[in-house]
Amino acid sequence: MTKRIIASAVAIGLFAIALQAQEKRRISLDEAIDLSLKNSKQLKSSQAKIEEATAALKEAVQKKLPDVKLSGAYLWFNNPNIDLKTKNSGNTGGQGLTPLPNVSQAVYGIVNASLPIYSGGRIRYGIESSRYLAEATRLDADNQRDEVIQNTIEAYVNLYKARSSVNLVQENLDEARQRVKDLGNLEKNGLLARNDLLQSELQASNVELALLDAQNNWQLANVNMDLLLGLPEKTELVADSLLTIATDNGKTLDEYVQAAFAKRKDLASLDLRKKATQTDVKSAKGEFYPNLALTGGYVSADIPNFLAVTNLVNVGAGVSYNIGSLWKTKAKVEQAEARAKQIQINQSLLNDDIRLQVSQAYLNWLSTQKKIQVHEKAVDQATENYRIVKNKFNNSLATTTDLLEADVSQLRAKMDLVFAKADAVVAYNKLLQTTGLLQETTK
Repeated sequence: MTKRIIASAVAIGLFAIALQAQEKRRISLDEAIDLSLKNSKQLKSSQAKIEEATAALKEAVQKKLPDVKLSGAYLWFNNPNIDLKTKNSGNTGGQGLTPLPNVSQAVYGIVNASLPIYSGGRIRYGIESSRYLAEATRLDADNQRDEVIQNTIEAYVNLYKARSSVNLVQENLDEARQRVKDLGNLEKNGLLARNDLLQSELQASNVELALLDAQNNWQLANVNMDLLLGLPEKTELVADSLLTIATDNGKTLDEYVQAAFAKRKDLASLDLRKKATQTDVKSAKGEFYPNLALTGGYVSADIPNFLAVTNLVNVGAGVSYNIGSLWKTKAKVEQAEARAKQIQINQSLLNDDIRLQVSQAYLNWLSTQKKIQVHEKAVDQATENYRIVKNKFNNSLATTTDLLEADVSQLRAKMDLVFAKADAVVAYNKLLQTTGLLQETTK
């Protein structure tokens, strides 16, 4: 038993030395949220998606601009054998045949421009759809900000719980060691049975093991928080010991549900995507109609010894129609309508999920409030019970087992209260997240 205590003490000492080598940094919840938003890889990916959607919108708008094509060439010719077959009988009236020009090269340049005037509304609907999708992508990014903030809050509270657990167990271990020392003196003087001393030493060993587990959990929580905030992994974070616990603000469940329907970014994003798919249906139907465009061009050519063309400008209007669209477009329209129907169904499912999520978060928050009250009473009861049992033990009216059990109950009650208060912080912010109000309260 003594060797076990020594080994545990050495392990705890090594752990303490390792912690001393870490850089300590006290951090508040607001500061943690700011760092997580700044360094979140998830949000950086969302920003890249926003840039992609913005570029897609620019591409759709640019389809309204004219297309300009420039082409040119330089050609070299050999000396071909040319025999012109004419209808003359061969009587040239004494005059010789006109020799053909010696053409060995040619240069030409052509510029064509086309400005779309009407395309069945596909350009206009394409711009409208891209605008809806770009805004939906921004809302998706805002929704991911909510997720990052909530994850940070949960990680921060987990760090706080782990550190509080270490402190409570360490405090209990100090008391257990002092108890072993006091009981050891009684055992030496013959006032206490050896078995009672062994029970006290066993409990001290168990508390030391519990402290090792608590320290390990705290270190893992610290590493997780460092990674989440983009800090060096060896940074020891000290969470704020005063977590703000929200009290009942008088809002009912129905009020929270209505707030969710008005504020949820994912719901607004899905509504925009629904509008985009409806616009895509109109765009697909636009292929039934012809295309109308203004056209213009410029031609310049030079064939030495034969032909030179300059300042040849043409302006006009062109109409094109793909007859195949009469039997090919119907399938495209059906696909677009099916996608619109899917979005509509997903919107209905999300509405049901929102009601369920808000209800669950609201009931969980109410439950944490009640748990805090119960645990506060439990701490008072456990503390008083330990005081009474200890007085009885000092007066030989209670056994060592009774004293140790009262001590364990007191420690468990204190830890349960700390955890309940921390869980209440998470529960309230989860309620805010499900109602779309989280960013408004963390700004």
